[in-house]
Amino acid sequence: MILIIEAIALCVLFTIMVYIMSRKPIKTLYNYPPKIQERVKSLEEYKDQIPTEKNKVFAKCLASIVIIIIISLILRYVNGYTTFIEGFGYGFLLWTIVNIYDAVVMDIIWFCHDPYFVFKGTEDMVDEYHDYWFHIKGSLIGEVIALGVCAVVGLVIQFIL
Repeated sequence: MILIIEAIALCVLFTIMVYIMSRKPIKTLYNYPPKIQERVKSLEEYKDQIPTEKNKVFAKCLASIVIIIIISLILRYVNGYTTFIEGFGYGFLLWTIVNIYDAVVMDIIWFCHDPYFVFKGTEDMVDEYHDYWFHIKGSLIGEVIALGVCAVVGLVIQFIL
């Protein structure tokens, strides 16, 4: 039962975070399929608003640190886990649940079909906006990233908290 509660809580937190970030879709340009990114970068209207690659890397590193802290605290102080394998395994399970939620609900159901996320000047790129495989591949990459992040969670739980 605790797994269900934690998974729902993390999905809600993730949804809130995505909603806040999505208020300015240009800031999330690198989460769009490559052809849309290229088109937006070529449009004069967005020229001075496009985030840099450096911003993208910084944001992803910061997000990873926040995720490590949140999952580590939950697993140590809510679940009472104290070993690497408990932290890594359960952390990976939670990550996977949120990752699947992100790919299916947030990306495929919401993002791909909400006109709010369509940049002016890219309205003709319907196939690219509905590129579900792009989001599935992103989810698979997320699972690989989870191995590293959850290994750090396991180490934090075992040696720091």
